[in-house]
Amino acid sequence: MNENNEQQHPTTSRNSAVTVIGLGPMGQAITRTLLTAGHRVTVWNRTAGRAAGVVADGATLAATPGEALEAGDLVILSLTDYQAMYAILDGATASLAGRTLVNLSSDTPDRTREAAAWAAGHRAAFLTGGVMVPAPMVGTDAAHVYYSGPGEVMDRHQAALARLGTPKYLGEDPGLAQMMYQAQLAVFLTTLSALMHATAMLGTAGMKAGEALPELLASADSIGAILRAAEETPGAALDAGEHPGDLSTVTMMGATADHIVETSATLGLDLALPLAVQAHYRHAIDNGHGGDNWTRIIDGIRSTPSTGSTGSTGGVREPR
Repeated sequence: MNENNEQQHPTTSRNSAVTVIGLGPMGQAITRTLLTAGHRVTVWNRTAGRAAGVVADGATLAATPGEALEAGDLVILSLTDYQAMYAILDGATASLAGRTLVNLSSDTPDRTREAAAWAAGHRAAFLTGGVMVPAPMVGTDAAHVYYSGPGEVMDRHQAALARLGTPKYLGEDPGLAQMMYQAQLAVFLTTLSALMHATAMLGTAGMKAGEALPELLASADSIGAILRAAEETPGAALDAGEHPGDLSTVTMMGATADHIVETSATLGLDLALPLAVQAHYRHAIDNGHGGDNWTRIIDGIRSTPSTGSTGSTGGVREPR
């Protein structure tokens, strides 16, 4: 964004006012990053004591959510989930008009779309965000944040949001950034579980975690390089509906999955993760795709009956 745009949209200037609601580790990191960049930051948190550190660094503590909203046009939410947003802002909806809510909280794409409609009903703009680094890395060159929502709103606040990390704008649908966030976390959380499962396996043979993890992490690190080194990337083949089984077939990988389940059972380990992986390959084999590339397992993943898109506790809140 150039200087002319910053003059046209004062909310993007270096000294613009920003409100941060939610002061867990991420909210505190966001606040300090914005303060360092020269923004005037007002904060609010249910437990006011959590604000002491950032207030000492220069932030202003609002007495109420309404006061926090009224302190600036750009309001960044860093909360446990979207229900927390409603719980905090329901009593301050009169102060939402004309503001932009940037919700960096995790929830489902459907709830995110409902929240965007709720905000619009109170005449507020809404951007969804997904921060893809841990709190200590916010504001560093390694940080990036996915966003979705109205393009003109993203443009207006691009400069301020870029302080947190490189903005990656995905499109108008407010659910897109949440979907990308959940997809990234699906890879992340599954990998962490796999690392702990593998560490537990090796531990039964007397190998300490300090010895095991470096070897396992090297294997995890190599996956991206292996996939990128293929003559045709799996993504291109998947988009074309092609699963050439000239290197690693479903049958071969499925046999390995069977061995992992058997080994884990023999060692007395929890079988939830290996059984889930085994089921993907068995589904493909049962459907006659044993000779295809391992990517064929995506068919079973796509066709598994849904348990509903609203399946976390607390139910779905209707937009108002």
